[in-house]
Amino acid sequence: MRSIWKGAISFGLVTIPVKLYSATEQKDVSFHQVRRSDGSRIKYKRVAAVDGEEVAYGDIAKGYELSNGETVVLTDEDFKDLPLTTNRAIDVLQFVPLEELDPIFFEKSYYLEPDKAGAKPYVLLRDALEQSGKVAVVKVALRNRESLAALRVRDGVFVLETMLWPDEVRTPDFGFLDEDVEVRPQELAMAGSLIETLSGEFDASQYKDSYREALQQVIEAKVEGREVVQAAEAQPASGTVVDLMAALRASVEAAKSGKPAAVPHAATQDDDAAKETAADEVPAKPSKKAAAKKAPAKAPAKPAARKDGDSGKKAQTVKKADRKSA
Repeated sequence: MRSIWKGAISFGLVTIPVKLYSATEQKDVSFHQVRRSDGSRIKYKRVAAVDGEEVAYGDIAKGYELSNGETVVLTDEDFKDLPLTTNRAIDVLQFVPLEELDPIFFEKSYYLEPDKAGAKPYVLLRDALEQSGKVAVVKVALRNRESLAALRVRDGVFVLETMLWPDEVRTPDFGFLDEDVEVRPQELAMAGSLIETLSGEFDASQYKDSYREALQQVIEAKVEGREVVQAAEAQPASGTVVDLMAALRASVEAAKSGKPAAVPHAATQDDDAAKETAADEVPAKPSKKAAAKKAPAKAPAKPAARKDGDSGKKAQTVKKADRKSA
């Protein structure tokens, strides 16, 4: 890993020099835009909307558009004068229990490694924080932007979790929150039983990105020139679920057995029509001739006398007709 930032943890009068590393990385398969005919890469030019002329990167500044459509241009010098009190410093503000921090505030994770001179105070703060069972709420400036963050311990290393500011979290304003939705105690108990059945210790290694693996196989197949076979898509369950208790009970039984649950649904007009159609298609009782065919064979009787071979021809004709009808 390569460090992307250097600074220090400021804990009272104690300063701990640290290096910052990205703790996560995206494993998505990346693509380029290319021309379909020959795979040639597509490039974009930075052009001005007014005259269409290409603009050099050094001539590009940041612009803030006003409500009247005018633009205020800001340069690097304007940003340089802004006060960043936590520049190159991680200032500890307070210590709080981890469960008091809503995960919705967390943005990105970083590892903190101590410099050689800061190893002892680093370990001291780490052990003290672990024993307290709390996390530190801090302020830090990264990429010219001040952020709220949480400092916690994971696998013996400090993890810095940058956080959103409170006004950056939207309020869920949905209509159903004002409705009086009634839930029966039996349904609540069955839902709790389902949760209990599916409960267990979290093990991240048991989950995988199936889509990324399938996409990688498609790419490898293209490279090797093999035929790519698409997997069959799962069919959505049909029917309208009306019995919540039945659905929950089936889910609990399926969770216990490890098999997919069959979604119960109420009988609808379509179901009734299907039953009537099925009743109409029930075959009638077999005829005496058909029953005679299914009856066990008896001892062969003596052949009757035939006139001019007509009986033999008729028998052959009947056999051919039976085969066609079959």
